[in-house]
Amino acid sequence: MRTYPLVTEAVQTTRRTELVDVTARVQQAVSATTATGGFAVLSVPHTTAALTINENADPDVRHDLMRKLDELLPQREPYYRHSEGNSDSHLKSSLLGSTLTVIIEQGRLVLGTWQAIYLCEFDGPRDRRLLIKVIGE
Repeated sequence: MRTYPLVTEAVQTTRRTELVDVTARVQQAVSATTATGGFAVLSVPHTTAALTINENADPDVRHDLMRKLDELLPQREPYYRHSEGNSDSHLKSSLLGSTLTVIIEQGRLVLGTWQAIYLCEFDGPRDRRLLIKVIGE
């Protein structure tokens, strides 16, 4: 296995909460290597953002996911103690997680027919970074 240089992608978000499809950016980083198999390890180094894989065919899925997260973890709760007013963002990020690993086969990301990789913004709009590390053969 070979480790390729870390790729940093800038992702600009435009709303407080949103899902940004980053699949093409990750595939581009994989394609820029000679890896035919292996893994793409993804990370967002932010405490109020996350990564997830979910359906990309029907935008209602993204809406439903964000709506349910907002329902479970509303922006304002009387028991939140964090003074910046974004406690919900930290909690959502912790629930979904800041890293993903995706299999690479024949130089392509192995994703299901309807799957996409999303950067989840919970405290935007912001300039975010997506870190991509390819480990392959």
